[in-house]
Parts: sequence; C-alpha cells; structure tokens
Amino acid sequence: MADVDTILNEAKTKMKKAEDVLGRELGGIRAGHANASLLNRVMVDYYDVPTPLNQIAAISIPEARVIMVTPYDKSALENIEKGIYEADLGISPANDGTAIRLVVPQLTEERRKEIAKQVKATGEKSKVAVRNVRREAMDSLKKGNKADEITDDQLHNYEDKVQKITDDAIKKVDSMVADKEKEVISG
Repeated sequence: MADVDTILNEAKTKMKKAEDVLGRELGGIRAGHANASLLNRVMVDYYDVPTPLNQIAAISIPEARVIMVTPYDKSALENIEKGIYEADLGISPANDGTAIRLVVPQLTEERRKEIAKQVKATGEKSKVAVRNVRREAMDSLKKGNKADEITDDQLHNYEDKVQKITDDAIKKVDSMVADKEKEVISG
C-alpha cells in the first residue's frame, strides 16, 4: 500500500485538477459578453498544421460584446475565419481584411436558462470526478487496513480527512458553478 500521506496528497491533487478542468470549461461558456476564453478551443489550419488560434493571432476585447482577432500573419486571416466557423461557437465572424470581429449576441432569457442548465451539468460532472477520487482514496485506505498496515482507528481518522478534502473540493465546485450561473443569468 502507498503511504497514507501520499494517498491524501494524491486525492487533493486530483480534486484540484477536477476544479481546474471545471474552471476551463466554464470559461468557454458564453454569458452574453465578450470573453477571450470563448476562442480557446479554436484550431486554425496554419501551413497545414492545426494551431491554437491564440498562437497565431492577438485576441482583444475593444467593447463589452466584441472580440477582435488580429492575425500576426495577414495571410492566415481566411484560415482563422474558417477555424472560427468550424469551432461552431454560435457567433459569425466578420472579416474586414485586416482583422476578424466577433460580436457576441445578447442572450435571450430562454437561452440564459439553457446555459445555466449546461453550467449545472458541467458542475455535476466535476463533482462526480471528485467523488471518484474520494472512492479511490477510501479503497486504498481500506486495503491498508486489511493488510494490517493501519489500525481501525487510524482508518476512521484518515477517512474523515479524505471526506474533509472532498467536502472542500465540492464546496469550491459549487461556488464556481454558482458564480458562473449568476454571471449567465444577470448577463
């Protein structure tokens, strides 16, 4: 069996990763205003190599609902436009010959509710990931107990520690989801 401290640290690390993934996923959900992270998943065919958009263009937000994409190499403009279309962001790019403007449309109330549901579902996936990490840690501790490496009292103590780590991670996930929902609903 692995050292108990190792089990607890691994659980913390894996739960932190679940929070980080949630943060990235929530960053990609649009809430009715411009956010450069909307373009994180856009890949552009640049000299026959799929390249992340942020590596071949400057991304700025000149107005509250406008994202401006200015390529470092003007010859890549059409490929950038194509990449944005293929990413299916729900926003049509406007190419002015030197840069691409993306105007983030104002969200309807119905669309806001749909997005809020999507945010909740994403949060639930993160909670499931956190709970799976808890289960793995508990299983490792129980194996140590069966192998007489830790006593029953130690087992209960360590299980309480794992549960506290889990509760903290779930609280953080809930907080992130609530913040994003508020942002989506209020616009």
